Amino acid sequence: MKRELGIARCGLACCLCSENETCSGCDSGECPDKDWCENRKCSISKRIEHCYECKDTCTKGLLSKIKPYAFTEFARRYGEDYLLDCLERNEKKGVIYHREGINGDYDDFDDVDALIEYIKTGYR
Repeated sequence: MKRELGIARCGLACCLCSENETCSGCDSGECPDKDWCENRKCSISKRIEHCYECKDTCTKGLLSKIKPYAFTEFARRYGEDYLLDCLERNEKKGVIYHREGINGDYDDFDDVDALIEYIKTGYR
């Protein structure tokens, strides 16, 4: 885990992403998706660093997917540091962020609260 990369504006876990080994996160200017990322554009326009800091509840952009939405909601409720602690612990327990492609263990949910509980415990 590259904890220093933290959580993306949209809630994705840059710290666990294996999609781009050279990416330094969405604020580095090197993110391959920076030009089209709706969540990045919106949070910058609102002068906030993360969607979890926003007062609005929305599902635009990547927040339409359960993983970034639940990670955002988790950080809103419990803070980013606790989210990172849980993700790090879960990774050590064998929870997989990405398998082949972009799906992993956190994608196997259709209920936000169940996913948040999984993040907290690492158990189904």
